Amino acid sequence: MSKTPDSAVRTYIEHHRAAFLDDLAEWLRIPSVSAQPDHVADVRRSADWLAAKLQETGFPTTEVWATAGAPAVFAEWPSDNPQAPTVLVYGHHDVQPAAREDGWDTDPFEPVVRGNRLHARGAADDKGQVFFHTLGVRAHLAATGGTAPAVHLKLLIEGEEESGSPHFRALVESRRERLAADAVIVSDTSMWSEDTPTVCTGMRGLAECEIELYGPDQDIHSGAFGGAVPNPATAAARLVAALHDEHARVAIPGFYEGITELSDRERELFAELPFDEEQWLRTAKSTATYGEAGQTTLERIWARPTAEVNGIGGGYQGPGSKTIIPSSAMVKLSFRLVAGQDPDHIEKAVRVWAAEQLPAGISHEITFGAATRPCLTPLDHPALQSVVRAMGRAFEQEIRFTRVGGSGPAADLEEVLAAPVLFLGISVPSDGWHAPNEKVEIDLLLKGSETAAYLWGDLAQNWRDAP
Repeated sequence: MSKTPDSAVRTYIEHHRAAFLDDLAEWLRIPSVSAQPDHVADVRRSADWLAAKLQETGFPTTEVWATAGAPAVFAEWPSDNPQAPTVLVYGHHDVQPAAREDGWDTDPFEPVVRGNRLHARGAADDKGQVFFHTLGVRAHLAATGGTAPAVHLKLLIEGEEESGSPHFRALVESRRERLAADAVIVSDTSMWSEDTPTVCTGMRGLAECEIELYGPDQDIHSGAFGGAVPNPATAAARLVAALHDEHARVAIPGFYEGITELSDRERELFAELPFDEEQWLRTAKSTATYGEAGQTTLERIWARPTAEVNGIGGGYQGPGSKTIIPSSAMVKLSFRLVAGQDPDHIEKAVRVWAAEQLPAGISHEITFGAATRPCLTPLDHPALQSVVRAMGRAFEQEIRFTRVGGSGPAADLEEVLAAPVLFLGISVPSDGWHAPNEKVEIDLLLKGSETAAYLWGDLAQNWRDAP
C-alpha cells in the first residue's frame, strides 16, 4: 500500500475545498457545447482555461491540441523517478446542450450550490470529474513532500466527446508517442450509488448500420401487382424478425465468435450489488425485462452483446390508406459489442446475413458508421488493484465492481496505445447526465480527489509491469 498519509491528504483537500469549488464554478460558466456551432469559440475558451489552470496546478507542460473539430488539452508532469510508470488520464471538457427552457430551475451555465450539491451543466459530465485530478495531484504532493508526482502523469482532455468523438482516434494516432502510457485512467463514468462505491472494469463497443431495401422502381398498385412481386417493406419486417432466435440470442452466424465469457467470480460480483429490478424498470420506463435467456439483467446490459432495431420504415405513413407496394424500405440497427468481438468481423457477418435473408427482386445497400471497440480490464490486473485500493482508502469501505453498457472512446486509447484502461469515476445515477438540473455531489467530488492523491503512489509502488 502507498505510504501517502491519509490524514495529510484529507486535511489538504479540506483546506483547499472552497478555492477548488470556486475554480470549478468558473470553468462551468463557459458553455463549451461542442454540438452547437454558436459555441465554437466557447469550446476553445474552455480548452484555454483548462490549459492555464493545469499550468497553475504545476504541470510543466500544457498544450492545446487542434483537431479538425474542437481542441483537446494535453498536460504532462514527469516523475522524479525515471523508472516510474506512466499514467494517462482521459476526460472531456465539452458538454451537452442546455437551456433554461429545457426544464432547468436555474441558468445551466451559472453554477448553484444547494446543500451538498453543485448544479450546472458539466458538473458531473465531465468537468467536475476532470477537475478533481488537479486537487488530487496537489494533495498527493503536499502529503508526500514531493515536487513531482510518483508517476509520470499525463492528461488528455477531449473537446468533442459529446459530439461522438469524430476526430479523437485520429488525434490519438497522430500523437501516439506523446501519449504513450503504461495505463489509462478514464474519469468519465459513474459509481453504483453514494452508499456503494464501485469501479468499472469494462465498456461495450458499438457498431451501427442502416440497410436500404429496394423493390419496384416506383410505388405500384397493391391490387394490380400485390402478391406477385416482392415487397421491400415486408422484406424489412422479415429481416428484423430474423435478427433474434426464440431465446433472444442474436441469430447472425458468427456473431458470438471470440467473445470473452463472464467468469463465475464476475457473476458473483455482479450479484453482490444491491440491484432492485422493479426500480430499474421504472427508470427504464418499461413494464417487463426481456433479453437473452440464461442471463440476468445486469449481465445483459454489461457483459453480453446485443442487436437492436433503432428504426424501421417504408411505404405510406400518412393519414388514411394508400394501397401500394412501396418502392423502398429501411432498417437501422445497432450492435453493442463485448470483449473479444471485432467490429470489422461483425460488419462482414451482418452483410452476409442480410444478403441471405432477402428474396430475389429486393436489392439492398448497407452503410456502417464508425465503430467503437469494447474494452475490458481483468479483475487481477495490477493497475486495477491500485485503483481499488486507492478508492477503498478514500471511501473507507469495500469497493465493488460494475461495467458500462454504453460505449465511448476509451477503447481507442486501449487499442492505439496498447495500454489497459481503468475507470475512476465518482458520479452517481442521480446526477442527471445530459438532463436538466445536472449536479454533482460535492463530497463525492472530493472523494475523487482523495482517491487520485492515493492512486499515484500506489501505482508507483505496486506496478509490476513497469520497465
